[in-house]
Amino acid sequence: MTSTVQSPVRIGLIGGGGIANAHLKGYAQIPDRVKITAIADASEEALAKRVEETGATGYSDFTEMVKDPNIDAVDICLPHHLHTPAIIAAAEAGKHILCEKPLCLTPEEATTVSQVIEKTGVTLMCAHNQLFMPAVAKAKEVIDSGALGQVYEVRTTDSFFNDFDPESMGWRGHAATSGGGELIDTGYHPTYLMLHLAGATPVSAFAMLSTHRLKFMEGEDSAQVLVRFDNGAVGQMVTSWAYAAAPGTDRFSAVGEKGSLSSDGSTLRVQLRGEEVQVFEHEDVDTFAAEIAHFVDVLTTGERPINNQVEGVSVLGVILAAYESSKTGQVADVISL
Repeated sequence: MTSTVQSPVRIGLIGGGGIANAHLKGYAQIPDRVKITAIADASEEALAKRVEETGATGYSDFTEMVKDPNIDAVDICLPHHLHTPAIIAAAEAGKHILCEKPLCLTPEEATTVSQVIEKTGVTLMCAHNQLFMPAVAKAKEVIDSGALGQVYEVRTTDSFFNDFDPESMGWRGHAATSGGGELIDTGYHPTYLMLHLAGATPVSAFAMLSTHRLKFMEGEDSAQVLVRFDNGAVGQMVTSWAYAAAPGTDRFSAVGEKGSLSSDGSTLRVQLRGEEVQVFEHEDVDTFAAEIAHFVDVLTTGERPINNQVEGVSVLGVILAAYESSKTGQVADVISL
C-alpha cells in the first residue's frame, strides 16, 4: 500500500485536447472528491478555453505545472510521444499519475518509466477505460472463479469506421508522434482487454497489418494479431479504423475446458458445458467516469490500480512484437521490457 492523498484530490490536467473532454466529464461527476486545480497546454487557445471552463491555474509548460504545490496528481492527455517526458516530470515532482494510452512507445521508454516510478514511489495508473465496462468485470470474475476451467482462447475486437482526413488526423498520422498506426492507438484497447481476460504472460505474437482505406497515414489502419501466452492460451485480436465490425461480432469472448463466455460489451453470455446459458445484462456506463472514480479511490485508499505501469509495459510488449512480426512475416517473441 502506498501513501494516501486526502480528499478532495487536486488534479493537474496535462493536455487540454479532445480526450480531455471525456476526462473532465468524469471529474465533474464526483465534484466533492476531486478538483481540477491546474491545467497545462502548449496551445494558448486551448489553455484559455480549459481555464475558463474549470477556473484552474493555467500553465503553458507542464514541467512548470508539476511544481505547483496545489496539485496531488496529474492526468496526462497528451500525444503519445509526450507521455514519457510528462511521466518523468510528474514523478520526479512527487505527483501521482493517470496516463492515457499508450503508456509509452519504445523499450527504452518502458525501462525509463518503470525505473522512475519505482524510484519515486508515486502511483501510476494506466487509463485503460474499457476494463470498466461492467460486462468485462463480470467476465473477469467468471474466469477467475475457475468456472471455465483452463482458458484456451481469448478474442477481442475493437473496429470502427473512422472518418479521419489528413487535416483532422493531425499527429496521429505520423509514426514519430503516434508510435505506429491504428494498432498502438485504438488497437491498444483490445490488447489490454485480451491480456486482462487471459490473466497470463504473453510470450509471442504474429500479426498481419493492413492499410485498407486511410492511405494518407504513415502507419496501418487495421491489425489482426495472434498472441501465445505462457499457460498455452492463445489470444486473437482484430482492430481497425477502416471498417466497423460485422453485425453480431462479439466484443470479447473466452473459451475454456468447461465452457465459454462472450459479450457485445453490454450483455454477457456464459455457457458451461451441459448447463443452461446464463445471461447477464448490464447497462452502459461512462467508462471514463468509472476510470476517474477508480483513480481517485486508489489515491485516497493507497490500493493498487487495476492496471499500473506493469500492465502498461506488458501491453506495449505485445504491440511491439506485433509490429516486428508484421515486418518479418514470422512469429516474434514478446520481449520482457
